[in-house]
Amino acid sequence: MVPRDIRLSLEATPIKPLDALVLRYFLEYQWLMDFVMYATLVYSFTEAYYSLLNIQGEVNIGVLWCLLTLVFGIKLLFSLMAHYFKTEEGGERSVCLTFAFLFLLIAMLVLVVREDYLEFGLEPGFANLYENLQIFCRQLGLESIWPYSVARLVFKLSLVGLSSFIGACLTFPGLRMAQTHLDALKMTADKPLTQVLLYASFLSPVVVLLLWVKPISRDFVINAPFGTEKVQLMSDSAYNTVRLWVILGLCALRLLVTRYHLQAYLNLAEKWVEQMKKDAGYISMVEIQRKISRVFCYLCVITVQYLGPVILLLHCTLLLKVLGDYSWGLYPEPPGVSVIIDASPHSSGTAPDEEDDYRMAVSQIMAALGALRSVFTPLFYRGLFSFLTWWLAACQVVTNLFGLYFHQYLMAS
Repeated sequence: MVPRDIRLSLEATPIKPLDALVLRYFLEYQWLMDFVMYATLVYSFTEAYYSLLNIQGEVNIGVLWCLLTLVFGIKLLFSLMAHYFKTEEGGERSVCLTFAFLFLLIAMLVLVVREDYLEFGLEPGFANLYENLQIFCRQLGLESIWPYSVARLVFKLSLVGLSSFIGACLTFPGLRMAQTHLDALKMTADKPLTQVLLYASFLSPVVVLLLWVKPISRDFVINAPFGTEKVQLMSDSAYNTVRLWVILGLCALRLLVTRYHLQAYLNLAEKWVEQMKKDAGYISMVEIQRKISRVFCYLCVITVQYLGPVILLLHCTLLLKVLGDYSWGLYPEPPGVSVIIDASPHSSGTAPDEEDDYRMAVSQIMAALGALRSVFTPLFYRGLFSFLTWWLAACQVVTNLFGLYFHQYLMAS
C-alpha cells in the first residue's frame, strides 16, 4: 500500500506490433482491416475497369465485396455491443436498450417525413419494386401478392428494425468518439491547424445529414438565389456526384486524424494518475498497475469503435454509387464503345456433354441475375442506400452530441 499522492511519473513508449498481438480483439481488428483494404482495392479495380472499357450489363464483383464489408463490420460492432450488454455492473446494458428504443422512435419519425424535405427516394423506389414484383409473380403464375399498403408497411417496419439495430451498435462508438475528441483537443491545444481538422472531422456527420435535406442542399445549390432571380449552378446528376465525393472526402478526413484520437485515449492513463494524486488515502501498487494497463489493453476495442462507423459509411456510399447507377464524373460522359462479352465458355479440351452442362449452368445463372435486375432496379437501390448512408451519419450525430453533454457536463459535475 502506498499513498495516493506518491511521486509517480509515466513514460511514453511506441507501440510495436508484438505488443499489440496479445490485446483483446486484435485478431478481429487485423482481419477486418485486411478485408476492408482488399475490398476497397477490388472495388477500385472493377470501377476503373468498367469505366475505361465502358462495359454495361455485367455484374460488378465489387458490390459483393462491399456488401460483405458491411456485414462483417456490423457483426464486429455487434460483438462489442454484446460484450457491453453482458456486463452486470456499470449500466452498459441500460444504455444499449435506451438508445435502441431512442433510435427506433427517431427512425419512425424520419420515415414519415415527406420527400420534399428528406429526398431519400424511398417511396418511388418501393413503388417501383412493388410493380416489378407483381410482374415477376405473374410470370411465375402466382396471383396472390400482398396489397400495396400492407407491403409498404412491412417494408417500413423492416427499415425501422434495421435502423434501431444499427443505432444500438453505433452507440458506444459514438460516445467514445466524443470523449477522444475532447481529449484530442486538449492534447493539441498548441496546434491550431490540427484542432481545425479535429473540429471538421467531428462535424463531418452533420454535413452528411444536410446533403439529403432538400431545402438546404439540393434546392439551394441547384437553383441558388441571386437577388430576385435564381441561378442554376449545377445539374441534378452533377449534384449527386458531388454528394458522393463529399462523403468520400469526409471519410478520408476521419481517417487522417485517427492517430490523434487514439493517442488521446492512451493519455487517459496519465490523466488517471494525476487524478489519483489529488485524492487522500492509500492504494495498492497492484491496483495502480491494473488501472494503467487497462487503458492499453482496450486499445484495439477503441480502434474498432473509431474506424467501424467510418468503414460502414464509406462502403455504403460505394454501394450507393454502383447500385444506384450514379457516376463519378461531374459531366455526362460521351458515348463510348460498349464491349459485348460472351458468357458461354469455350474450351476445346472439354467433352461436348460437359460443355453443354457448363453453358446450361451459365445460362441459368445469367437468367437468375437478369430476373433480380428486373425486380431490384437502381431506383430502389438509390432510395435504400441513400437512407442507410444518411442513417449511419444520423446515429453518429446523436451519440456524439450525447457524449459531449455527458463528458463535459455530467462527468464534470
